[in-house]
Amino acid sequence: MAERTGVGIELADVTKRYPGQAEPAVDGFTMTINPGETTVFVGPSGCGKTTTMRMINRLIEPTSGRITIGGDDALSLNPDELRRRIGYSIQQAGLFPHMTVAQNVGMVPGLLKWDRKRIAERVEEMLSLVGLDPAEFAKRYPRQLSGGQQQRVGVARALAADPPVLLMDEPFGAVDPITRGNLQDELLRLQAELHKTIVFVTHDFDEAVKLGDRIAVLGDQSRILQYDTPEAILANPADDTVAGFVGAGASLKQLTLLRVRDIELGTAATATVGESPASVRERIAAEGRRFVLVLDERRRPLRWVHDRQLGGASLDGAGKPVGDVVSTQSTLQDALEAILTEGGDAVVTGPRGEYAGTVQLDTVVAKIRELREEHA
Repeated sequence: MAERTGVGIELADVTKRYPGQAEPAVDGFTMTINPGETTVFVGPSGCGKTTTMRMINRLIEPTSGRITIGGDDALSLNPDELRRRIGYSIQQAGLFPHMTVAQNVGMVPGLLKWDRKRIAERVEEMLSLVGLDPAEFAKRYPRQLSGGQQQRVGVARALAADPPVLLMDEPFGAVDPITRGNLQDELLRLQAELHKTIVFVTHDFDEAVKLGDRIAVLGDQSRILQYDTPEAILANPADDTVAGFVGAGASLKQLTLLRVRDIELGTAATATVGESPASVRERIAAEGRRFVLVLDERRRPLRWVHDRQLGGASLDGAGKPVGDVVSTQSTLQDALEAILTEGGDAVVTGPRGEYAGTVQLDTVVAKIRELREEHA
């Protein structure tokens, strides 16, 4: 099925007042969100960013103002119909525990009266798209998945009916940092392929810089302090409050704007798990190498093995497991963190987890130096 690209969203003087409160939660919010881009709302807790996002799909009804999605007046549509046209992904996935993974992903297409064959095909397509093998995961229940796997299912469910708009409310906030980085990379990969209009809410400025085509830094009552590209906000914060979000080390944060795919990768000596240790030792000695990266049959990285550990009958189980890897979609900041965690070169993988190269500390340091000179 061909994916539709995103559509533009217009919010004009949108206000939300709650009974009994003197001040509005959101006051006169006006913004144009470009089609096919990821726009990130970032701001402190309680500033109104989630309320603003939820008014787009009318999970919260605006008190006043106008919202159009692809030129259609969102406030004149049936709310249930509107929500079926907009994907929605939240923290901790929000999956129905009594439904299987396949049933969760196929829920909205079912509400839209798709036939069973079409739903089954779409479920399989979506699970594959987010990196989950349908044969392995379709019949599982949410409790049988890790937090990262649940979030992937949540994204698959949000995309299942092929909506032009995807709303994401701190979807990766409840997982560990490594899984969070992997999920961010996965979202970047999906967006490069699908070109949806994504509105993403976070309180993490580094996440906003990594994911956003544009960032809206919001203050109290969703007042827009600055709405611009990540590059522009890092280089020229609009005021002291925005500068506080950017924080110290703006030149280092520039690493978040650069992807691993944008630099020249290094190469490791590699071997597949079925090779003879003796032949591997001979080969890396000829190359002047001390370590070899062992790959599985699908060329996915498994372990680093020192030449002293190549005396056994098999490579199976030898060496130290590869820990924190980065993908070609990862940022150079992710790569630097992986290098520091691993104590050596960071292993880089491609779209299907296959080995793609390495990132070396010298390469990242040279890029930091280059960015500092440009900033100066």
